[in-house]
Amino acid sequence: MKYVQVDTQSDPASSSQPSTEKQKNLSRILVQELIEIGISDAELDEYGYVYGTIPATSKKNVPVLCFCSHVDTSPDSSGNGVKPILHQNYTGKDLVLPDDPAVIINTKNHPYLKERIGDDIITASGKTLLGADDKAGVAIIIDIAQYLIQHPEVQHGKIRILFTPDEEIGRGVAKVDMKKLGANYGYTLDGGERAHLEGETFSADAVTITFHGISAHPGYAKNKMVSAIKIAAAFVDELPKHEWSPETTEGKQGFIHPVHIEGGIEKTTVQFIIRSFHTPDLAVYEEKLKAIIKGLLPVFLKRKACLTTSPSFISPKLYMVSKN
Repeated sequence: MKYVQVDTQSDPASSSQPSTEKQKNLSRILVQELIEIGISDAELDEYGYVYGTIPATSKKNVPVLCFCSHVDTSPDSSGNGVKPILHQNYTGKDLVLPDDPAVIINTKNHPYLKERIGDDIITASGKTLLGADDKAGVAIIIDIAQYLIQHPEVQHGKIRILFTPDEEIGRGVAKVDMKKLGANYGYTLDGGERAHLEGETFSADAVTITFHGISAHPGYAKNKMVSAIKIAAAFVDELPKHEWSPETTEGKQGFIHPVHIEGGIEKTTVQFIIRSFHTPDLAVYEEKLKAIIKGLLPVFLKRKACLTTSPSFISPKLYMVSKN
């Protein structure tokens, strides 16, 4: 309830580490709480990482474990002004969020909630993310630390705590000092159902494709205007509809996923995430995007459009079409 009220939204457009300084606001709170619990070496480094140690209580030579969670929240939805609501003794009825009654959380759309009847449920108020991803994980680790410090009779080896920034934008471990961390094994507490353990994760690429059109006054636009919006729309419409998309895949199936589109007549940008459990497939998916673009090139030529791409897996020289 406390942590989610601290705005820690990360920013994919920022090149700094962490991407937003406000993430450190929660990290400082966590350092202070760890120190108060009795973890004297808790610290926040310049890159936004919090390190701390739960000392071993076992005399056996056992591996050092790390428990990790991230403090940042997704840039896709606001993390400012979060108003958490505690729904005590959840009965299974619809949860209507008061700041936007159109947002209704129910067991029909979220069947797992049926297993949580009788529990206390925390939601946002309807206008923001809650930020349970991953402040729930942060809260659990703090609770673990407090319990183990207060109960030294529980035998365990050395446990390292790590709180990271920028996980939501793919840079969560970019500046982790692994030597300083000194752990043999690590567990990330993040998302998923209770008692669920994932032993592997996907590989991912980010892709941005930018379409450049030609603007003209709409009253005199015939044979002059080329709308980047329409070109981008045509491109998105050509994406696979029954495969290689999150809404049609499951398990370890990979996908091509447009996550953001923005622009106007002269310039429209489409951002993608590409994911697969089989890393070489990322190149296959990128080739698929390249093939779609190549198939639309005659249209671009006909309309005197210009297309550029980023990153450089599609050569700008190969696919540049002159406005002239």
